[in-house]
Amino acid sequence: MFDTLSDRLSAAFKNLRGKGKLTDADIEATTREIRIALLEADVALPVVREFIAKIRERASGAEVRGGLNPAQQVIKIVNEELVGILGGETRELRMAKRPPTVIMLAGLQGAGKTTLAGKLAKWLKETKHQTPILVAADLQRPNAVTQLQVVGERAGVPVFAPEPGNGVGDPVDVARKAMDEARAKQHSVVIVDTAGRLGVDEELMKQAADIRDAVNPDEILFVVDAMIGQDAVVTAQAFLDGVGFDGVVLSKLDGDARGGAALSIAQVTGRQVMFASNGEKLEDFDVFHPDRMASRILGMGDVMSLIEQAERTFDADAAAKTAAKLQKKGGKDFTLDDFLAQMQSVRKMGPLTKIFGMLPGASQFKDQLENFDEREIDRIEAVIHSMTPAERTDPNIINGSRRARIAKGSGTEVATVSGLVERFFEARKMMSAMASGKGIPGMPGMPGMPGAGAAGGRKAKQQKLAKGKKRGSGNPAKRAGGAPQPQEPQPGQLPAAFGGGGQNGGDFELPDDLKKMLGGQ
Repeated sequence: MFDTLSDRLSAAFKNLRGKGKLTDADIEATTREIRIALLEADVALPVVREFIAKIRERASGAEVRGGLNPAQQVIKIVNEELVGILGGETRELRMAKRPPTVIMLAGLQGAGKTTLAGKLAKWLKETKHQTPILVAADLQRPNAVTQLQVVGERAGVPVFAPEPGNGVGDPVDVARKAMDEARAKQHSVVIVDTAGRLGVDEELMKQAADIRDAVNPDEILFVVDAMIGQDAVVTAQAFLDGVGFDGVVLSKLDGDARGGAALSIAQVTGRQVMFASNGEKLEDFDVFHPDRMASRILGMGDVMSLIEQAERTFDADAAAKTAAKLQKKGGKDFTLDDFLAQMQSVRKMGPLTKIFGMLPGASQFKDQLENFDEREIDRIEAVIHSMTPAERTDPNIINGSRRARIAKGSGTEVATVSGLVERFFEARKMMSAMASGKGIPGMPGMPGMPGAGAAGGRKAKQQKLAKGKKRGSGNPAKRAGGAPQPQEPQPGQLPAAFGGGGQNGGDFELPDDLKKMLGGQ
């Protein structure tokens, strides 16, 4: 949703790189680009004006003028101001001191309240270890009750639906009875799904207010479709005035709309965005972190969310066993079965394009990510499943006839099987070296990696010295005695710090597997 905004902001910052000092003209040009980017993203005009004014004020101050890198300083300012308009700090749900906690969902028809009720219930059950119950108080929309029952079944959460809906029943009475049901069956959270309308009207507001008065909710969450742009802010203000709400939930964040609602609604209404729904599955539901969203918009990734997702998905014991296999015997105990298990665990985190999109700098590879075919992973799984247990344990035994059989069984070409086996050996070699703390196979130590020390930074200086005259010893006695001096590595030769060993060091070349990864360069 924020791709276009991210691209425009990146272009605005690009013009600042390489400048030693910011002039008034630079600041004016940059803020103009940022203003255009926000307006094109459908951000509310008052929000844009306030945002630009703050950036111009801070960018004109000493914190940038005295900075060593103006571009980074401006990005820092924009990031901090983005976090501010997105709501500041992450807001948690308020839980009742005496259960049950009552959460009421409000919003227009089509905003995604019913699906979101199931997502929220599943999240509360699995993450917060609560025992939620869903309440079908939307008795107007056709089959709304049935839809909530289906969603509740998928989420593994009970649904209280005493009325059939489709225009039959009193939603206020259903909400009141639901409270008695929750107390009787000791549910810790009650989530009330209310009716919506195609537009804001008096009947909608009165019904929502009556349900609010009947259940006295701890949280009223306004569910808004992030794809409706500026109208989202107008509708939110109408609900705030008519019923009131405590927090906002953005649905359909995976859409291709311009995303201005997300950047406007918290600032205009003064209510925090608390959750974001970004897909059709019940798992596509996240707590809204303003700082992480700002980081994504500026193309800096969202590593914390990626780590949290991995922690929820990966089995710690299984991961430890896999790491142990990679560290021993050069990783030879790591089999295709382990490789398949790792790949399936990663897939549980969600689409690979979404996972890679959380990495810093992923915006540079946006086109490649968009063109990535998820079915390629299915083909890899099919190839591995077509192998015998012995072949998965020791892929070295896969000869020509076996490859032909595997290709036929998986519906692929022999070249596909050969390519998979070859890539597996390369990946195992690299993962084994990294798990053992040796860095990438065949590569010299890198700063921050075991065995590297400060040698990496000295290599260029050593090679530069080797091209000129050799330096004599600083000790006159040694110089006079002709003591043998350690030889500097010749260009293309590894220094002793990297295992080159002086005269015996061979010419350094990239390993074949890394050459292939870099496209043969």
